[in-house]
Amino acid sequence: MSNEIKIYCKNTDKHVYVPIGTSLLDLAKMLDIKMPYRIVSARVNYKARDLNFLLYRPKDVEFQDCSSQSGHRCYVRTLFMVLAKAVSEIEGCDLHVEHPCSRGIYCTIEGYDKPLAKEVIAQIKKRMEEIIEQDLKIESQEDQTSVVKELFAQRNSDRKTTLFDTLGEPYCRYFQMGDFIDYYNGVLMPSTGYINVFDLIPFAEGMLLRIPDTHNPNMLSEQIDQPKMFGIYDEFLSWNRLLGIKNVGEFNTIVSKKDQKTKDIIQVSEALQEKKIASIADMIAKRETGVPRFVLISGPSSSGKTTFSKRLTIQLMVNHLHPITLSMDNYFVNRVDTPKDENGEYDFEHINAIDHELFQQQLADLLAGKEVELPTYNFETGKREFRGKKISLPEKGILIIEGIHALNPRVWENLPKDAIFKIYVSAITTITLDNHNYIPTADTRLIRRIIRDYRYRNYSAQETIARTPSVRRGEERWIFPFEENADVMFNSALLFELGVLKKYAEPILAEVPKSCEEYTEAHRLLKFLSYFATIPERDIPPTSMLREFVGGSSFRY
Repeated sequence: MSNEIKIYCKNTDKHVYVPIGTSLLDLAKMLDIKMPYRIVSARVNYKARDLNFLLYRPKDVEFQDCSSQSGHRCYVRTLFMVLAKAVSEIEGCDLHVEHPCSRGIYCTIEGYDKPLAKEVIAQIKKRMEEIIEQDLKIESQEDQTSVVKELFAQRNSDRKTTLFDTLGEPYCRYFQMGDFIDYYNGVLMPSTGYINVFDLIPFAEGMLLRIPDTHNPNMLSEQIDQPKMFGIYDEFLSWNRLLGIKNVGEFNTIVSKKDQKTKDIIQVSEALQEKKIASIADMIAKRETGVPRFVLISGPSSSGKTTFSKRLTIQLMVNHLHPITLSMDNYFVNRVDTPKDENGEYDFEHINAIDHELFQQQLADLLAGKEVELPTYNFETGKREFRGKKISLPEKGILIIEGIHALNPRVWENLPKDAIFKIYVSAITTITLDNHNYIPTADTRLIRRIIRDYRYRNYSAQETIARTPSVRRGEERWIFPFEENADVMFNSALLFELGVLKKYAEPILAEVPKSCEEYTEAHRLLKFLSYFATIPERDIPPTSMLREFVGGSSFRY
């Protein structure tokens, strides 16, 4: 019997025979893999694996550096573990990875006074640098769940043991760095010496972990000011505290009891969101400079903009206003005039895919009391049509305009500032798996989009995942840079929503073939959803944001 196995390396497009039990790290050295940046992880049969992974059977292998999405996540998780170890050495303290902000990750320390002193943060950073310099090996371990729970209980990590309890798995994996252990929902790098770019600085009442730029991992992401976005996170974290839930383990414990408490979480979450929408409507109706005539609403894909617009319309009517809705999609230029991307494909998310000159002119005419004939974009022919639909703004009339470019100054630069009110909508997830594992907002929106595309647009999960990189590029270029232009932000995420979305998303994701590029993301999302207890949708009201994606809404879309 041969003691070698056949491996196909996608990076070199070659097959190679290697001894059984060869690690990915040794394979990379053997093949002398060259990549733009340092290799940090690999895909083995389209599943993310750490470089210590051992090969015992024939596999397809693709090495990744931290310019890839999967590699970048691996790098950041490893940073979290180094930071967690450094913080753990402060007596009685534990790191809390809160949420992304300002192109870094906002963190606090439980059991320590706030705001964190600069000296303390400098001390933690120095200790991180020492851990990195020591190049400590990071090993993936697995044992019976009861044994793993006991290991973490000895560290007083009750949040992790609660998560382990609710997963219901007989065995659990964890990571070990010297005498320090931790849990992460993905792979890590082989050792601390792989980290070469990071910073830790004072931020708000805590600290900001600065991470590499995804486009150039040899540099830190450029820090930006996001006071409004930070305020949204802070507001919703206070809502979580009101509901008595900080992490998924606590959430699952409540759901598993199948009692009134779960219904309370749903009802209070929905009520808080409705109260926020009503508050925004009051802001518009009672603005000191006068009621605006145009409300511009923007946000990334699957953020719930459409449902938000409909619910805001109702609240504006309560304030004795006369709202009229309008989609910026109707202002698309003819398809032949649409800008093209670097691949020669039509770029429908480009600012010049919208006839913003006509848009501004028609809004100016409405403001002057004129009647305008609205365009309609025919998506089948790719041409703009005028079908005789005319509108004017009546007394107390207010135009609700939804579009991805609504916060871009080029869309409203020639309009009087007092005439417009700008709203940014996104699904900003505020619950965490545990203290060291936050949930990326993009994951919640992607799961929403997968369900919506499958149910209403006849797209498979594979097709939706395949389009995700281009969607994200469009968001990074045309939406995120302008989010702070908003007069107010609205978080469309619901504390309980992933428990509801789980039963819809899992069978759709399970259809993704295991032999395609998109399986990597499908597998990751399936594992991610496995952390959540399932919540039946029967208690979700028909006006909920979730109804836009799972159906059963009382609104027409």
